[in-house]
Amino acid sequence: MKLRSHLSHLRAARGFTLMEIVIVLTVIAILATVAVPVYTKHMRHAKETVLKQDLYEMRSAIDKYTIDKERAPANLQDLVTGGYLKRIPEDPLTKSADTWQIEMESEPPSPDVPAGIANVRSGAEGVGLDGVPFSQY
Repeated sequence: MKLRSHLSHLRAARGFTLMEIVIVLTVIAILATVAVPVYTKHMRHAKETVLKQDLYEMRSAIDKYTIDKERAPANLQDLVTGGYLKRIPEDPLTKSADTWQIEMESEPPSPDVPAGIANVRSGAEGVGLDGVPFSQY
């Protein structure tokens, strides 16, 4: 009797059946199908939020530089050199600090001062989750 009990115990401890494995893999696939798009959307939203914050900080630094120096910065590096930014931030969408699009002043404040940066925008292509092109942020 003891031998029979031992054999039935071994049969039960052999492992999972193919059907059980297929069911578990199906459940995992369904969960991944639901989770991946949600994760992707949240990551994109986070990048857009970082982009908007970086643009705000750079525009604020441009304004402060312009007020302090009584002329706009000639380039973004002037903001770092002047101590208004620690570094030029990396565009989270293009993953580069060299893709920022700068808009120069249409008219300098006086004839003896060269035109400087009036605004900065993202160089990323495409539109955000709100339907606004990144170049218009």
